[in-house]
Amino acid sequence: MMKTFRLTLRRIGFLLFVAIFSGFFIAGCGTSKNAPQPEAKAKAQTSAESPKKFVVRTIAFYNQENLFDTIDDPKIRDDDFTPKGSYAWTGERYRHKIHNMAKVISGIGREQTGIPPVILGVAEVENRSVMEDLANDPQLKPYHYGIIHFDSPDHRGIDVGLFYMKGVFNPTRAQVFPLKIYDDQGRRIYTRDVLLVSGNMDGEELFIIVNHWPSRRGGEARSRPLRMAAARLDMKIIDSIQRENKFAKIIMMGDLNDDPDSPSVKEVLRAKGKKADVQSGGLYAAMEHFYRAGIGTLAYRDSWNLFDQIFVSYPLIQGTVGRQKDYSTFKLWKSGIYNKTFLTNRKGAFKGYPFRTYAGGQYLGGYSDHFPTYIILIKQIN
Repeated sequence: MMKTFRLTLRRIGFLLFVAIFSGFFIAGCGTSKNAPQPEAKAKAQTSAESPKKFVVRTIAFYNQENLFDTIDDPKIRDDDFTPKGSYAWTGERYRHKIHNMAKVISGIGREQTGIPPVILGVAEVENRSVMEDLANDPQLKPYHYGIIHFDSPDHRGIDVGLFYMKGVFNPTRAQVFPLKIYDDQGRRIYTRDVLLVSGNMDGEELFIIVNHWPSRRGGEARSRPLRMAAARLDMKIIDSIQRENKFAKIIMMGDLNDDPDSPSVKEVLRAKGKKADVQSGGLYAAMEHFYRAGIGTLAYRDSWNLFDQIFVSYPLIQGTVGRQKDYSTFKLWKSGIYNKTFLTNRKGAFKGYPFRTYAGGQYLGGYSDHFPTYIILIKQIN
């Protein structure tokens, strides 16, 4: 009978290292780049008699920076992103943008799991059509991504959405929550809705919340109440989930336009940057340690911000089912910022900054002004 599994995360990391160099498969790894096998299992050899097997999954978030099609939609302000608009947004440039976004997504978490993210939250997408074009790019099409998207009332016409790998994640419910905020004159500011998706990943229920909070336009302090309101809406959603299941596994992600030490995160979300400080019902800020180390996801005026954040609820830190620890249930293994060299400017005044599609109105042909963020979940297979 297999001995009780009592390995620390450091030990798990070592075992995965052994697995890679011992010829075993990491979860989700295919036999080739174009033939993924989502159900493949990670194996780490602890002994010849008692090998341990693991499932390892990547969940990520990526701000697409104005992923618009070329068609003028009279209901939104997308005139700049048309062939005759100020950005001269042609079909060729759009296809290049799709290719670039797919290239990035296909690489997130691949070093650890062998495949792209099983679940990917996105921001700044114009509509479902651009998400379909992205999922159908040859770099992503073999992974059979499903799409969840709702049109938001944002005046620019940008939305949040979710990609999920059909062979691994099975969504059971999806809904949006409008963020109702107002300016100094009492007029409503139409912005992005909050997306909630629940479903089963490898037989375990997960709740995914995708955000794109109001920007800092007008200054951080002046616009702060808008993001505080967005944080309160997220807490309302989380509280409603936990009232039904206090041990729910919740992953909240998004471009918050706030850093891990902002009042919206520390005072409203009450997210903790150290796992040991998180209590039942609380949230762990999985990206905070990067921010404390001076690493960010976007740069502005020679300083880094980390707006692209991911939070996980207490059961995903502890690896629990109910009140009991269970190593056969998903647990947070590690988090990361996908900031590969090809995603950064290599020279000039903005060297090291994210390599954007446009800067100062000039077409650069890059990727996004944000780096993607991700977490990796792991569980043992009995």
